Amino acid sequence: MTAAIRRYFTPAILLLSLVIPLLTTAQQQGTGTVTGIILNPAGNPAVAVTVAIPALNKGAVTNDDGHFLLSGVPAGNHQLRVSGVGVKQEERKINIRSGKTTVADFALQPMTGELLEIAVTEKKNRYKSDIPSSSLRLNEPLKEIPQNVQIVTSRVLADQQILSMADGVQKLVSGATRVEHWADLYTRVNTRGSRASAFRNGVNVTSSWGPLSEDMSMTDHIEFVKGPAGFMMSNGEPAGIYNVVTKKPTGTGFNGEASFTMGSFDLYRASLDLDGKLEKTGKLLYRLNVMGQQKNSFRPNEYNNRYLLAPVITYKINDQTTLTAEYTYQHVKMSDPGSAYSFSTAGYGVLPRDFTLVSSGLTPTNIDDHSAFVNLQHQISSQWKLTAQVAYFDYAQRGANIWPDAVHPDGTIRRGMGSWDARSQYKFAQAYVNGDVQTGIVRHRILGGLDMGTKNFMADFNQYFLLDSVGGEFDPRHPNYGPPNNGYPVWDWNTPLNQRGTNINDQSYTGLYIQDELGFFDNRVRLTLAGRYTYVKQNEGGPTYDAKKFTPRLGLSVSIDKQTAAYALYDQSFIPQTGFLRDSSQIKPQTGNNLELGIKRDWMDSKWSTTLSVYRIIRKGELRSDPNNQPTEKFSVVLGQTKTQGIEFDMKGELLPGLNLLINYAYTDAKIDQATKAIPELKVGDRVPGYATHNANAWLSYKLEKSALKGLGFAGGFSYLKNRDSWTWTGHDDIAGLPDYFRLDGSLFWEKGKMRITANIYNILDKYLYTGTYEDWAKFYSWQTEAGRNLRFNIAYRF
Repeated sequence: MTAAIRRYFTPAILLLSLVIPLLTTAQQQGTGTVTGIILNPAGNPAVAVTVAIPALNKGAVTNDDGHFLLSGVPAGNHQLRVSGVGVKQEERKINIRSGKTTVADFALQPMTGELLEIAVTEKKNRYKSDIPSSSLRLNEPLKEIPQNVQIVTSRVLADQQILSMADGVQKLVSGATRVEHWADLYTRVNTRGSRASAFRNGVNVTSSWGPLSEDMSMTDHIEFVKGPAGFMMSNGEPAGIYNVVTKKPTGTGFNGEASFTMGSFDLYRASLDLDGKLEKTGKLLYRLNVMGQQKNSFRPNEYNNRYLLAPVITYKINDQTTLTAEYTYQHVKMSDPGSAYSFSTAGYGVLPRDFTLVSSGLTPTNIDDHSAFVNLQHQISSQWKLTAQVAYFDYAQRGANIWPDAVHPDGTIRRGMGSWDARSQYKFAQAYVNGDVQTGIVRHRILGGLDMGTKNFMADFNQYFLLDSVGGEFDPRHPNYGPPNNGYPVWDWNTPLNQRGTNINDQSYTGLYIQDELGFFDNRVRLTLAGRYTYVKQNEGGPTYDAKKFTPRLGLSVSIDKQTAAYALYDQSFIPQTGFLRDSSQIKPQTGNNLELGIKRDWMDSKWSTTLSVYRIIRKGELRSDPNNQPTEKFSVVLGQTKTQGIEFDMKGELLPGLNLLINYAYTDAKIDQATKAIPELKVGDRVPGYATHNANAWLSYKLEKSALKGLGFAGGFSYLKNRDSWTWTGHDDIAGLPDYFRLDGSLFWEKGKMRITANIYNILDKYLYTGTYEDWAKFYSWQTEAGRNLRFNIAYRF
């Protein structure tokens, strides 16, 4: 570890020793700092409030904790102004002393009138967000972070009537694609050439078959961190992560929303969101979300029924300390997850869109997903904050998975079923401090902390049953969805799970990290120096092995002007991997190196923004599915080295009054950089599967704000993928590619007062859309189709 530190940090330290004297002479002498916490009318932290000294043209925006800091303020008397949507503007005279910090806290007062409610609602739900959640640990605006971070707001999710994480969230962010999926069981998002790790409220819940797709009724917003996220988010992929941030009490008084949705394929869904105080002083707050859903499919015998309960309690112990406890329960009763797949030896897309292998009468899959968080936030001082969090996840799934035992040249299929009885338990603990201090001319944003986690998984995949006999195969051209000729399987679920020859995957890890973002020239130039040490132990049914590694992080962000920042980043990643190799050898963690350059800009008084980034990622030791897997096998192979490089562009926000826009584009090129003996067919220069070279998405929403039709709105958008690959290695370049993908969606909505009515139409052109791969071990194609033209209608009422 010492050698690694010297290797990466010595050049940076030498650079600082040369630069700091120059900065010292360049800075104005006799400056100080002003900091403070801004509270909203309910006595809670005021987020995204502007704090400025107009005479000096200096300003800042409060973070999630209501905290602000202005550094490099000339000594003397100044007028400090605080302003925000829906609150009265406040001004105060302050005296700045050279080398000292002045504290200026504000408690804002509300404006009156109906205009306040409308303005606050629009501000909260717009397409653009400037500040990440506290669970990302970075106490600064997105524009100043030396990395591509995109936030999908609740308003975008509502406009498109997205129901779960598996329902198309990925198209809202550049370069993200959803690959192989088990119905709505879990969501796998790929970006920058590999899987994006799944996080919830800042903890890594990624597993081989999970997590269960989060329902949007529990979701406040979703944060996509592009590129390396291992340092700040504990063992994240070098490609990036997505972080689902759940709803919390707002402390703004009693608020609520009741929503009802109905749509094609017998979709009926109701949800209720309540947000308020449990007692008058506002020390004890609550948030409660409940949801129930019944949903069938365009495929016969396929359904996904679920309900959710998500209570949250926040207790303000005092002005400095807040304790939040939340619990989420998701129950799912769904058809066999394999129902979404189609199979043929003749090629992709040769069967009807509504084809399925699933017969009526098969045992459903039942899932019970529990999660709990306890989060403590303590403002040690105006400059230091402590956050501690523990989390517990308990997931139980009992069902089966249907898959072909054989696909014959004449198209007939002999269907097999494997038991899918699984249980996972995750435990996490995190503690970290954020500091924002001034030493002379240098501002320090300091982050340091400890991550600990254990993941225990066991499953019974070993029971197997043939539904069809030889000579009595299932015929896709004339499907019989009645009882199979071999009858229905009977599973042994009485014997304890740990006694059934289970598949085991246990992991524990500890991570220590520290970061200092040094700000120069009134924080216009920001240099990030960081390092992380990770230790991991893993057991996959055999001997336990461990691994450890130090990974550095170097970043530079420069504010070209008030609206524009450019950045550069170098980062390394270290990710434990799970799976099984045919030779039973030890699976080593994946390592990665990332280089990234980008520019971020706000436009038209920060109403909309753009981000442009270019990157290169080198991965070593990455696991991929073995192309020779039989139906019940889950073996992996280790690749030699891959290189992914590309360009990403995101644009979002309010272009004109009532006109909101979200556009993104990504060019991705992922190839084998060093070949592996595990797949002899692969050679240097071959494409890595699971992505599209060109990925473009757009969504435009316009609401009439004047005339007799005030409140009426129109929205529409498309998704386009060109030069895309199958989701796994095929070993055959001539059949690896998939046709281009184009989907057009639209929406019509009406808002008046507290009511909103929305009608969405999906796949307007009724195109046959699918993703898939070639199963080389058995010489057949498998693919998953999307629904044709379909509708959703929603009515929501706020109170």
